[in-house]
Amino acid sequence: MSGIYIHIPFCKQACHYCDFHFSTSMQKKEEMVAALAKEIRLRKSESANEEVETIYFGGGTPSVLSSAEIDFLIQAVYDNYTVVVNPEITLEANPDDLSTERILALSKSKVNRLSIGIQSFFEDDLKMMNRAHNSEEAQRCLTEATQYFDNISIDLIYGVPGMTNEKWRQNIDMALSFGIPHISSYALTVEPKTALKKLIQTGKIAEPNDEVAQAHFMILVDTLTANGFLHYELSNFGKENHFSKNNSAYWLGKKYIGIGPSAHSYDGVSRSWNIANNPLYLKAIEVGELPNEVEILSQADRYNEYVMTGLRTIWGVSLLRIEAEFGQIYLDYLLKQADKFLKDALLVVENDVLRPTKKGKFLTDGIASDLFYLNLE
Repeated sequence: MSGIYIHIPFCKQACHYCDFHFSTSMQKKEEMVAALAKEIRLRKSESANEEVETIYFGGGTPSVLSSAEIDFLIQAVYDNYTVVVNPEITLEANPDDLSTERILALSKSKVNRLSIGIQSFFEDDLKMMNRAHNSEEAQRCLTEATQYFDNISIDLIYGVPGMTNEKWRQNIDMALSFGIPHISSYALTVEPKTALKKLIQTGKIAEPNDEVAQAHFMILVDTLTANGFLHYELSNFGKENHFSKNNSAYWLGKKYIGIGPSAHSYDGVSRSWNIANNPLYLKAIEVGELPNEVEILSQADRYNEYVMTGLRTIWGVSLLRIEAEFGQIYLDYLLKQADKFLKDALLVVENDVLRPTKKGKFLTDGIASDLFYLNLE
């Protein structure tokens, strides 16, 4: 088995662009922590005879938990699962939660990797996104965190309305100045039912421009690769030996268990997901029930997922694996669908591996959807 993901469904305030599951009310936080620990216990049979390699606190905003609560949940994993000697244990955190005292406390815990939601080093961007921190807090927390943690990732958002290429370069340069070994960067996307969607509809914020986002993406790729980062997944860049083990496991199709409201799990054959409702989740766990739905994946589902994740990563899509796992029909279909992208130099086949070219990387998700095998079964 690969890892355990723990979803912390709380945030201090709602970022305008976010459509993840969370609550801004902390009223049930202690009850939720107890329920998460109970779900960890309830599901220990799912990892029988397998080792946990990663523990990942996502959200929401996991750093709203106290250090004691985080330690409690980590211990629950150790009490119920076989954990490898040096697991990667990641905590997603916001700069406003990472005080000097908090960073020091975390450095003394089993947490050995921080994923910090910087998003931008510019005050106007942070206000537009409705982030809880400011630029000064972002820079201070990185200055201090890098003194105690070697393994740090930060998030940056590009394609922000009004962000020039030069401003985006300054964001990247500021991140590089802290010696961070991993950067995750995403284009600003407008999700339904978010504050950002409403602000755009009412004309208060301009709609993100795809051409601007693509220009920012190319600047990002060129700048980070020139500074020793490996572009190992569409949105992720890491120095050698600093790839996210947790996320890499997802892309490589390893098993994982998702704990908490809205968390997803995968066992190689099926996917399941917990209900995205805090009160209903708490009620179910209280009586020892798992509030989830399960989907058994068809051969077409597994093929489509492999194509989607493979194209996004440095490992690409192995044509030999397609033939061995899915058969000649799928391989012939893949090559037929890929032909137009190969001719347009958006995809390339090297050593029996299909992967996007530099030109095709920004378009990866759209290309993948054209390679999906539909209505097979």
